[in-house]
Amino acid sequence: MAFKAPEIGSWYIDLQLNQYFEVVAFDDHARTIEIQYVDGEVSEIDMEAWRQLPVEAAAAPEDWAASYEVSREDNPFEGEGFNANEPNPLATIESDLFEGSDPT
Repeated sequence: MAFKAPEIGSWYIDLQLNQYFEVVAFDDHARTIEIQYVDGEVSEIDMEAWRQLPVEAAAAPEDWAASYEVSREDNPFEGEGFNANEPNPLATIESDLFEGSDPT
């Protein structure tokens, strides 16, 4: 099996355990990868162990939000409640800066 570098935000399946997980972070200094399984469990593996894992890229499971405790009703990006044509609500927030202030 060829080595595939993990990508943050990508989903994979461990073929041996038949478990889906998402890569959520890298620690370049420690050379470790933090992953989160669908059930919410977080684990850390080193790059050498990653090279040995029987993994394949996978689509996000249908119930991926369960581990983040986000219900379908609470997720604004799913269902009929989200309209991509609506204006961004963050665009209406005014800055705390006032004329003559230093932004740094």
